[in-house]
Amino acid sequence: MKIILSNRMDAFQPSIFSELAQYKKKKLAEGYPIIDLSIGSPDLAPPSFITKTLAEEVLKDDQYGYSLTGTNDFNHAVSSFYKRNYHVDLENDQEVLLLMGSQDGLVHFPMAFANPGDIILVPDPGYTAYAAGIAMAGAKSYFMPLKKENQFLPDLSLIPDEIAEKAKMMILNFPGNPVPALASKEYFAQVVQFAKKHNILVLHDFAYSELYFEGNKPVSFLSVNGAKDIGVEMSSFSKNYHMAGSRIGYLAGNKEIVAAMNQLKSNLDYGVFLPIQKAAIRALKEGEEFCRNSRAIYQERRDVLISGLKEIGWDIMKPDAGMFIWAEIPKGWTSLEFTYALINEANVVVTPGHAFGPNGEGYVRIALVQDANILKEVISAIKRANIIKKRM
Repeated sequence: MKIILSNRMDAFQPSIFSELAQYKKKKLAEGYPIIDLSIGSPDLAPPSFITKTLAEEVLKDDQYGYSLTGTNDFNHAVSSFYKRNYHVDLENDQEVLLLMGSQDGLVHFPMAFANPGDIILVPDPGYTAYAAGIAMAGAKSYFMPLKKENQFLPDLSLIPDEIAEKAKMMILNFPGNPVPALASKEYFAQVVQFAKKHNILVLHDFAYSELYFEGNKPVSFLSVNGAKDIGVEMSSFSKNYHMAGSRIGYLAGNKEIVAAMNQLKSNLDYGVFLPIQKAAIRALKEGEEFCRNSRAIYQERRDVLISGLKEIGWDIMKPDAGMFIWAEIPKGWTSLEFTYALINEANVVVTPGHAFGPNGEGYVRIALVQDANILKEVISAIKRANIIKKRM
């Protein structure tokens, strides 16, 4: 039998992530001591109150039915969290929606609002799930460049009027992946004004909301006047509470947008395992101290890596938030060349910037997912390989 793929599969070719994973596997099989800083999966465990809750709840016979959607307790925990942290009022039953992690929401979101050929404004570089969701909807991406000279914020004034008038929605992400930039309330106010003028729906990906340093707390998009008129915010427990394998997240904001996503998802899945919902509720209610301690760990890792690389000649911008470093590479390399040089000569895996969009060229993404002592080994290995100065 000849297997023929659908035309939409043309948009889902093997990625650089798969290529790097295979190359890493090959190097490990050859005995090289590879240190992987390419994947943004937390290496730390969730807080004990989460693991204990899961352990207790999975033993209960009545926890194994379909949840269908978020429980009343889950929705209430989300709305209480927003009230407490961002002074945002949310209606439990109409403005909060359970997700199987933010990836689930991001990939399915365009299918609810965009028709084939519609334009969606996306950050460039941006998280790869945005492109996957847009491809599934048959829509078209319009890249909003994230430039160093503009603090890695999309310059809305550069979007042509004819594009803005045709655009169906805009995706934003602060703190971002791969670029860990932060947006101010003033910037979000510009977004709201722009979106209302052009009738554009806004989705703010807020997956790294609790990962920030030195008091630079990220702004919730929903805390800005008028934001709920045109938009929603999506968040996850994966990075904030180290629950990456326990797939759970939420969408919050405009009730019509939430209702449409609820309508779509009611045809796709049967909700999240109830014990995971109960663990997530505890995370929202009791996770403040854990998040504070987690931030201290990530900040130490950031400082160790940034200062150590600077000492050997690689001067990198210090991020105010997130679990990544967006590192401009030395002159004379492409992002892919530099990535393979790090693997082959220093046994260190990072992600080349072009994997996140055209404007990612000239950068690599480094994930802070190893202990500070291992990051010191990374610095020593790069120094020994003398990669930084090879083509300067």
